[in-house]
Amino acid sequence: MNDRVQPTTTGELAALLAQATRDGATLALRGGGSKDRIGAPVPDVRTVDMRAFAGVEDYDPPELVLTAGAGTPLADIEALVAAEGQMLAFDPFDHGPLFRAATGAATIGGVIAAGVSGPRRLSGGAARDHLLGFEAVTGDGRAFKAGAKVVKNVTGFDLPKLVAGSWGRLAALTRVTLKVVPRPENSLTLRVRGLDPPAAVSLMSQAAGSPAAIAAAAHVPAGDGEAATLLRLDGFDASIAARRATLAAIVPARVPVDVLDDGTANAAWRDVRYATSLPTEAPLWRVLLPARQASAFVAALDDSAWLMDWAGGLLWVATNTDAGQMRVAAREAGGHAMLVRADAALRAKVPALHPPATAVAALEARVRHAFDPGNVFASGRF
Repeated sequence: MNDRVQPTTTGELAALLAQATRDGATLALRGGGSKDRIGAPVPDVRTVDMRAFAGVEDYDPPELVLTAGAGTPLADIEALVAAEGQMLAFDPFDHGPLFRAATGAATIGGVIAAGVSGPRRLSGGAARDHLLGFEAVTGDGRAFKAGAKVVKNVTGFDLPKLVAGSWGRLAALTRVTLKVVPRPENSLTLRVRGLDPPAAVSLMSQAAGSPAAIAAAAHVPAGDGEAATLLRLDGFDASIAARRATLAAIVPARVPVDVLDDGTANAAWRDVRYATSLPTEAPLWRVLLPARQASAFVAALDDSAWLMDWAGGLLWVATNTDAGQMRVAAREAGGHAMLVRADAALRAKVPALHPPATAVAALEARVRHAFDPGNVFASGRF
């Protein structure tokens, strides 16, 4: 089992990282551990447990701004803002169910570091779009702040967008400030049945570009049942009714459409979020690509199970296809493929993150060196 240390203050964390730099040591940052099985196993690396940096420090519902320690459980933040009729627009989620584990472990710092966004990302934007500011410590022990507690801030470099999705390879987040939004009064999910992938992508694209202002769009192909294309509308009842009429004009004639009750709709979106319809025996890939390429991409997959989210911009693919072939196919489609779930042997051989182009890799290396000159965060996981 990994050697672990849990700093409780920024000073302790800074001293720990500075000493690691002097010693030439490597450390792994960890929040709740909900994403531990993403990336290569690193059993011999000392772990820095960040959960002591927890607690909501400032929440101003009228100003739509919340500041919390990076180790605060995501579930606590979601419950707090829900009580005020608000939510996190980027629809974050706990990765536990992706690994067939319970929810509750994810921390807000881990969510931001991994850039986690759910189905509503189509309309609400990504995690990085809602990170207003943060506090962190670099790999060599320098504490710093970036951003501000305001929605409009144009001072200095946009470091919040840099650290969101950096997977703990730049700095140790200790505090984050997030923008929150009002929770919609109601929602309605339409299930369009029986479409093939090209027709589903066409419908989702038209819906996303229409005045219907859909909140989310996904497609689950025919497996044991009928193919289902899901379109979600959020808002006031009168607005939903008007926008539903707009969608009705887009759906192909004589194609069956159902309105899902709340329980069925919630279950359907949960299945999309966690890819629960896909088999667990094969490695699971997260493929991001232009939505217009989605139907051609899945048509080329042999003996693979998949589903589409973000109107076709995100594919979850469970397949035994060679990793190199998957990444070549994703690159040729204008996207990239991330290995999310696999056994330890495959994760040790195949990088989780899509290898960047040579010039991009060189730029990334320079950025990482600026934040972590001693390679303290270069644990080998990615």
